[in-house]
Amino acid sequence: MKILLIEDEYSVISTIEKGLKKHSYEISVAMDGIMGLKMAKENDFDLLILDVMLPGLNGLEVCQRLRNEGSLVPIILLSSINTIANIVAGLDYGADDYMNKPPDISELNARIKAITRRGKQASVSSGLLRIADLEINILSKTVIRAGKVISLTATEFRLLEFFARNQNRVFSRVELLESVWDLDFNMGTNVVDVYINYLRKKIDAGHEVKLIHTVIGMGYVVKTDQLYENA
Repeated sequence: MKILLIEDEYSVISTIEKGLKKHSYEISVAMDGIMGLKMAKENDFDLLILDVMLPGLNGLEVCQRLRNEGSLVPIILLSSINTIANIVAGLDYGADDYMNKPPDISELNARIKAITRRGKQASVSSGLLRIADLEINILSKTVIRAGKVISLTATEFRLLEFFARNQNRVFSRVELLESVWDLDFNMGTNVVDVYINYLRKKIDAGHEVKLIHTVIGMGYVVKTDQLYENA
């Protein structure tokens, strides 16, 4: 999991970095709100840990701007002022959680896991499917990645939805033809490869984290790590 920590106190940065890296998180750091907002918009992070009191742009403004631009990345706010009013304000600005600063690492790790788990459950129940920063609205047939709307044809959407409902599972061309196109396998057709290529150009182009992977000799899989060749 890739986490962006936006914090200006060296001691807090050191504590969180050391603590979370023990849990195999990949941590990037920004030390002011302006740089933090820029990094959050230009990169694919799975979660933000955001201090409320920051130079340049405070944490509440960073949170609000991201939400106004359509970002649904989970955000945990940190503040040394842990009053009910401040917690309510933070949540109203779009944060998912609010913790006292400096946070206990065990509690922070538990809350990260809870937010991730809750996000997956909410996505399914609300008609949304999510793969990393890619969001698929089943009801409106819309797709958004990193805040940008992606236009798909009906067939492209159907293929992407199938993958999203079956993340981390490898499918052969035969299985995809039968499941997405409802066709019997024909050795002469390359329709699966063509549409995989279409999706890659629209979904993965320009993003560091690739979602659609080729498993040589087996087929295709959608997942967020880089264990497979993306060719």
